[in-house]
Amino acid sequence: MIGRRGRYYPAITPDILLRAYSIGLFPMADSADDPEIFWVEPEVRGILPLDEFHVSKSLAKAIRKSPFSIRFDTAFDSVIEHCAEATGDRPSTWINGTIRHLYSELHKMGHAHSVEAFEDEELVGGLYGVSLGSAFFGESMFSRRTDASKICLVHLVERLRADGFTLLDTQFTTEHLKTFGAVDIAREDYLEMLKDAVEAPHLQF
Repeated sequence: MIGRRGRYYPAITPDILLRAYSIGLFPMADSADDPEIFWVEPEVRGILPLDEFHVSKSLAKAIRKSPFSIRFDTAFDSVIEHCAEATGDRPSTWINGTIRHLYSELHKMGHAHSVEAFEDEELVGGLYGVSLGSAFFGESMFSRRTDASKICLVHLVERLRADGFTLLDTQFTTEHLKTFGAVDIAREDYLEMLKDAVEAPHLQF
């Protein structure tokens, strides 16, 4: 269930976007073709507890075969471009041109990151999100090969654990994310966790 939602017409800067994340807001568009964006603050927030992350036996087996070359922050703009593309099972996305520009700027500032799966030199899966303090806010993922985005998520969690992150925000939960251990928490509980995370020194991803 989405909580407060309001359109925001003035130009949004990367600094305003980071401020929004720090108080529990994130932007979306109604469609990739809609130039406007709006702020979202869910009443129930999805998170993926880093200490309870679960990998299925079948996925662990797939990872051991090393089907992809996993890279970090080498193709950020390509990842977000793929995430914005319509597919057969996802005919419309919420990632418009404004969002793509803002997150590209955050990437240049060191606050937005991508995990990428390559098959040979072809980008076949990935995800991106925002880091602030010891929090990472997952935004979107895509997959053009079986398990590509799932394997990227596993590598993301390994990286976050190693670097000392304390919060992995998924915004909402899905049945897919629940298989990894994602849970819903009340907005008030989320804001307490968020406050502690964003007040921590900004961690290098």
